[in-house]
Amino acid sequence: MSDDPRDDRARYDQARYVEDGQYEPLLSEKDLTRVEIGGDGDGDEDGGSPLPDELTRDSLELPALSEPELARHYTRLSQMIYGIDSGPYPLGSCTMKYNPKFTEDVAALPKAAVHPDRSERSTQGTLELLYRLQDYLGRIGGMDAVTLQPPAGAAGEFVGIRVAAAYHEHNGEGHRDEVIVPESAHGTNFASAALGGYDVVSLPSDDEGRVDLEALEAALSENTAALMLTNPNTLGLFERDITEIAEMVHDVGGLLYYDGANLNALLGRARPGDMGFDVMHYNVHKTFATPHGGGGPGAGPVGVVDELAPFLPAPRVREADDSGSRSGEPTYELFDPEHTIGKVHGYQGNWLVLVKAFAYIARLGDEGLADASATAVLNANYLANRIEYEVPYGPFHHEFVASAGEQDAADVAKRMLDHGVHPPTTKWPEIVPEALMTEPTEVESKDTLDRLAAAFNAVAAEDDETLEAAPERTAARRIDQTNAARSPRLSWQALEDDS
Repeated sequence: MSDDPRDDRARYDQARYVEDGQYEPLLSEKDLTRVEIGGDGDGDEDGGSPLPDELTRDSLELPALSEPELARHYTRLSQMIYGIDSGPYPLGSCTMKYNPKFTEDVAALPKAAVHPDRSERSTQGTLELLYRLQDYLGRIGGMDAVTLQPPAGAAGEFVGIRVAAAYHEHNGEGHRDEVIVPESAHGTNFASAALGGYDVVSLPSDDEGRVDLEALEAALSENTAALMLTNPNTLGLFERDITEIAEMVHDVGGLLYYDGANLNALLGRARPGDMGFDVMHYNVHKTFATPHGGGGPGAGPVGVVDELAPFLPAPRVREADDSGSRSGEPTYELFDPEHTIGKVHGYQGNWLVLVKAFAYIARLGDEGLADASATAVLNANYLANRIEYEVPYGPFHHEFVASAGEQDAADVAKRMLDHGVHPPTTKWPEIVPEALMTEPTEVESKDTLDRLAAAFNAVAAEDDETLEAAPERTAARRIDQTNAARSPRLSWQALEDDS
């Protein structure tokens, strides 16, 4: 028996593995059935295609595989992919939280299916759920009004920026053309501000990793539209001067924007609205356990204070006048805010994702949400105290940023795969050299955290030669990430180019 762990995979999946770093198509010519397509492609009435000739083909190659072959193929693929159902996924800031399966069951209920063109009268249950979710999120964040339309966190950021712009424009202050963003902020903050038409002013951190108040004072002016801030920040540090920061921004007429990425640390214990934030987005995949990643549907609701509510996207949901209700039960209706920025997504957003978020919040309740944040903070601090790598900043909350020191953080990440765990976020924020940004979330047990710590410490003790050769036990070795991003091969047929 060979000591190379890839040999077993090669024997198990011979149709895929060729040799180190080389792969052949999963399907060969003998596995394909050629289907002839009728018509001459000129759009005639004898079965021809109405499409131009250059967009049609004479035959179509379809896989001709038995059911066992197909089932085993996709089972093999699933076993080669590490996911949140496989084990811990401690990506700092990205927050890959386990998604409880009961929310999938709720979203799959027949009564959860709703056509966006159905009348308000026939969808009162749907509107009530949306209304109650708006209320839940508003109370959790300390916000007065919420829109559910944005389909992702970054989309929520952009909506928040557009609401801020509309607010300033309405008040005759359209000259405000700057948004201040801390240098350690999420990249989407810079992008959202720029996409919203603003000049981005980068704000440095102080020696403790928090907002530098002197730098902030120098950056603020009558041109300031907003300061975008995450609290706790990307180092997991709570901004102790947050009320003073809010006062400084408000004194020059600006707005304070809360990036909800790190709301996991605050649930049931502190609210952005109480800190002085005017607008915020919620990442339901990070905080309320809806699916994350894969390019699928998401949700990034936005909450605002009363002054900004008239500018939210349309429509929103509210309680209607019950005077005409025979049952006496409240009824719900859609309405357009007075100065709305318009519609930003179909219907009320990604409805079934919102159903999952509602189910998660409703099941946990106030006590459960508060317990989730407490456990998230406990898990992060426990893990940080078990690893050998230095953690330069503290005290932190739900996440921490360690430094790989003399090791390359990217090599550390590759080697952790060989130890059977997913690595943390690497190389960011840049304020920490060779950053290992780690967030275990509240769902992981002590045993899992101990296994993570053991993987960290094993890699910390290894030499550069070992790290540079990693990973050795995965289906694919090191890939050219730059070329993969710039020249993606999106079909198995493209693998023939390697032969």
